[in-house]
Amino acid sequence: MWTWCFRSSLYTLFKIDPSRSSRVLLEVLEVLEVLGEEFDDVLGCDYFSAYRKYLGDCNVLVQFCLAHLIRDVKFLVDHPHSKHRTYGRRVLEAVKALFHVVHRRENMSAQRFARQLQAASDELQRQATYRVPAVKEAQNLKRRFEKHGESYLRFITTPGIDPTNNIAEQAIRFVVLDRKVTQGSRSEAGQRWLERIWTAIATCTQHGQSVFEFLHKSVLASFRGDQPPSLLYDTS
Repeated sequence: MWTWCFRSSLYTLFKIDPSRSSRVLLEVLEVLEVLGEEFDDVLGCDYFSAYRKYLGDCNVLVQFCLAHLIRDVKFLVDHPHSKHRTYGRRVLEAVKALFHVVHRRENMSAQRFARQLQAASDELQRQATYRVPAVKEAQNLKRRFEKHGESYLRFITTPGIDPTNNIAEQAIRFVVLDRKVTQGSRSEAGQRWLERIWTAIATCTQHGQSVFEFLHKSVLASFRGDQPPSLLYDTS
């Protein structure tokens, strides 16, 4: 079974499913009535094939995670083949230069930051596609930038978009620890329970609500037949 994590500004949602296909992505997002084929915002994710298929099928905007890109580039840097290493170092230096600009944002005017960020992104695109050795791994990275280069750099032109998917990675961390300790659940009812309790814990934490207070109010509302408390906002 796979645990999917969806994080937005309003909630964190977990879904357990035996599949890693884009079917799960579409089903969950359409149920939420937030994304699906009507999605008109930016989806932050890694370069996993299900997200690329969703990108192609639904024509959505995506910000692929730059942190995952660095991991893939470092594979080339540490490769035994010298051509891989040379190419990987060039791309890695360009990625580092891009993040250097991002980290210095507060020390620059908005205009200067925009200029330097654009220049750094142009250089990354150039290094990823220029004089690429004719070996499989390097050519794969080149094609990735040729096809989806804009989706790695969309945070430059879209305010508020994070260049990584770290917030989702952080949100799922406690679930990974829980799963290692308890081994999860094999039953349908158990999996639905885990999805819901993990969602409640993560979303309450996200909004600064007490998980215990939310669950306590929910149980009381159920017994009394009252309107349950909102998971998104503290209604007390």
